[in-house]
Amino acid sequence: MRYMIYTIKLLKKVLLAIALIITATTCSDFLDEVPDNRVELDDLEKAGQLLTNAYSNASYAFTEWMSDNVDWTRGTNLRTSHLQMYAWEDVTTGPDELDTPDFYWFQTYNAIAHANEVLAVLDDLPAESDEDKLRKDAIEAEALLTRAYGHFMLVNLFAEHIGPQTDSDDGVPYIKEPETTFIGTYERDDIEDVYDEVEDDLLDGLELVNDNFFENSGKYHFNRNAALAFASRYYLFKGDFVRCRDYSSLLLGSDPSAFVRDLTSPEFQKASSSITGYPQLYSSPDLPSNLMLMRKLSLVQRTDFSFGPSRDTYGDLFATRPFPNTTDERENPALVKGENALWPVRYQNLFERSGLNSNVGTPYHIAMAFTGEEVLLNRVEANVFLNNLDEAIADLQVLTNNRYSGAAAVITMDLLRSFFGAENDPTFTDQLILLNYVLFERQKEFIGQGLRWFDIKRYGITVVHDQQDQVSTIRLDSEDRRKVLQIPQSAIDVGGLEPNPR
Repeated sequence: MRYMIYTIKLLKKVLLAIALIITATTCSDFLDEVPDNRVELDDLEKAGQLLTNAYSNASYAFTEWMSDNVDWTRGTNLRTSHLQMYAWEDVTTGPDELDTPDFYWFQTYNAIAHANEVLAVLDDLPAESDEDKLRKDAIEAEALLTRAYGHFMLVNLFAEHIGPQTDSDDGVPYIKEPETTFIGTYERDDIEDVYDEVEDDLLDGLELVNDNFFENSGKYHFNRNAALAFASRYYLFKGDFVRCRDYSSLLLGSDPSAFVRDLTSPEFQKASSSITGYPQLYSSPDLPSNLMLMRKLSLVQRTDFSFGPSRDTYGDLFATRPFPNTTDERENPALVKGENALWPVRYQNLFERSGLNSNVGTPYHIAMAFTGEEVLLNRVEANVFLNNLDEAIADLQVLTNNRYSGAAAVITMDLLRSFFGAENDPTFTDQLILLNYVLFERQKEFIGQGLRWFDIKRYGITVVHDQQDQVSTIRLDSEDRRKVLQIPQSAIDVGGLEPNPR
């Protein structure tokens, strides 16, 4: 079996986070003006509208190219940044290129700046009626949640994982005030401090969040379900498994299947014959499993772009399962990528023209920022660590029922022991078997979406990439420092940040 069995010591590791900081060049056009010329936020309507810019338009799915989901791909456009990420080198192409660490850094801090602008004036905005007071609370909740989410994702990309085995304390500055200086310098906050600030904003936002003010665009905002999903991810990564389980359960309720899309259903089976209809359905705001959607400027959805899993890797991943005579419905539909790779159909290949008659514009897709499936698997992982194995198996069965077609697929410990070849190995405990299996299911569930990289970091998973000759290989070891993305050079030069060690 190609997939790694993780050692028992990994069961004891708690998670860590990483972060990065904003410089003056991250500000949006309105923030680049001197204060006297800024947009005047003098009512709740303007404040609410400004928060639409508090969601980063950068995708973190570029992390796929650093993960064990991809191989050397022939016949695609391989940019310098793609080659650097595939080889785990620091990216040098600057902040304007889509699908790079620098682009994610600057766009995310730009989004945080919008949240801070709203929070800075919110207390002074008039709210005379009860309805206005509820509206103000909802705006504050959204601003706090977007600020927390932006910092959380940055700290998990640009710093080490939080935990007792962390070598460096350097996280990122947690920016809580509007930018008022043309060139500012910053210091990197400790990772634990960043996590504490994220938690404060997250919990305050959860207390105030109100779904009544989003009208028909609720899935494109931090609604209550999305905030609960964020809490589920936050506490999982932090290693607080009790609260991860509890917040996951607040969302999933007594019937978690309601939040899991059924890929075996006639609706999905019919859509699987259409490369446009399937991603439309998969990312639909009407699906209860899609908790929050985000528009991402990106080319990751393109089949002529960068790296993908080879046909063998892709086929082996979905053919490897403990259930005989079944089909994993996540395998198809898939598009041919380059000459030798495949790419799962998850995103629509969308394009916004710069003008009505223009042939140039901006490529983008709609990303599933939080899903019910992630929350379900978060709860499985938390229950594994809490040794609630029956509960973990019950949740895994919910996912299995909606992913595998054909013969009956029933999860038992005996079946999983056989799957891992550990029938007579008492050192390979039931707890460890379930941990390996949930990580394997996470890899299949989120392929192409970027979440695999965070599991690689959390568990110190080794990654091996083949080279262009497809004979020689390069290796990213368990504790390799290159798993922490390098802070953009301009943030080092202008913002005064210390770079990550190499």
